[in-house]
Amino acid sequence: MKANADEAPLLSEAHAAFVQRRISMNVAGRDAEKRPALARGLGIRVAPDRRTLTVYLSTTHSARLLQCLRDNGAIAVAVTRPTTHETLQFKGRVREILPLSDADIEAMAAYRDSFAAELEPLGYRRDFVRQLLAGSEHGVAVVFEPTAMFDQTPGPKAGEKLGEKP
Repeated sequence: MKANADEAPLLSEAHAAFVQRRISMNVAGRDAEKRPALARGLGIRVAPDRRTLTVYLSTTHSARLLQCLRDNGAIAVAVTRPTTHETLQFKGRVREILPLSDADIEAMAAYRDSFAAELEPLGYRRDFVRQLLAGSEHGVAVVFEPTAMFDQTPGPKAGEKLGEKP
């Protein structure tokens, strides 16, 4: 399904800025029997037109999830700012799974530093974040088109749909 050029992207500029810094990220999929597979994301990049997101996954720590994504293309990504618990969830369709480029490796390093900066005030050291995000040396870039976005911040609006593509 190709996006209509006249249609506004699902992500606002504010949402795009939020998801790229100081967040914790979990990526999920499901197999043919609808059993979930989950892995920690190692970074995220928003396309300039905000119509696709690219998440980075370790091939060594995400093998089952990657197989699910290849089999059916259904993906869900939750991003949370640990110091505030502000959370967005995206559901969508995988467009492609690619080897990492030099720009992807740089984006992953920037994500790791940003996440470490977010966790330091909570008492976590940078070496903890490096261990938590280990496996980036064997990674892939998963490009997906978000088709629905939800506010998952704890509170009265948790679960509220913020947007959906037809």
